[in-house]
Amino acid sequence: MDASGKRVWEWRAIEHLDFDAHEITFNDPRDEWTHGNTVVPLPDDRVMFSFRNISTVGIIDKKSSKLVWKLGYDVLSQQHDPSVLPNGNILIFDNGSHRKDQAMPSSRVIEVDPKTSEIVWEYHDTPPFNFFSPYISGARRLPNGNTLITEGSFGRIFQVTPDGEVVWEYINPYFEERPDGVLTNAVFRVNHYTSEEIPALR
Repeated sequence: MDASGKRVWEWRAIEHLDFDAHEITFNDPRDEWTHGNTVVPLPDDRVMFSFRNISTVGIIDKKSSKLVWKLGYDVLSQQHDPSVLPNGNILIFDNGSHRKDQAMPSSRVIEVDPKTSEIVWEYHDTPPFNFFSPYISGARRLPNGNTLITEGSFGRIFQVTPDGEVVWEYINPYFEERPDGVLTNAVFRVNHYTSEEIPALR
């Protein structure tokens, strides 16, 4: 959409992804195929997306509408919040809700080299199931090299070093009651700002 509300570009997943090759994660309802949770404009007229229900992150070339890079269910499981790092790698919160060949669900944060689709950095807890958010959540790489992680489902925000050491942690103390009566302190996502970026803190 441009500033006047005119549609200037459109991409339909059903026209570019093989439906049979991108099945909905086995434990999910069948009423929604992709469940897009991220769309990010990139340089060079490209767009990155995250489709949770089919555990896929991809990059589209806007001019050709072709998918130029994709990471799927062989690596990901119901992921959220992919972002491109200054080194060109992609940081992803991999929720792990329905991971293949895994008895107990667990989450992780991974850094992927898009040139090779290899995981070059990963954070997970020990044991892995100590860190798990089945929905929402995210991760941000900080200027000092640490990673700020939002374990959204349980209202936990924490920072880890490149070696995986937790050096800061905050638990949201505010709960609210959902329509079904369940209390939750969930946090959708957290971003990092310096005092210079917020005039009121200067």
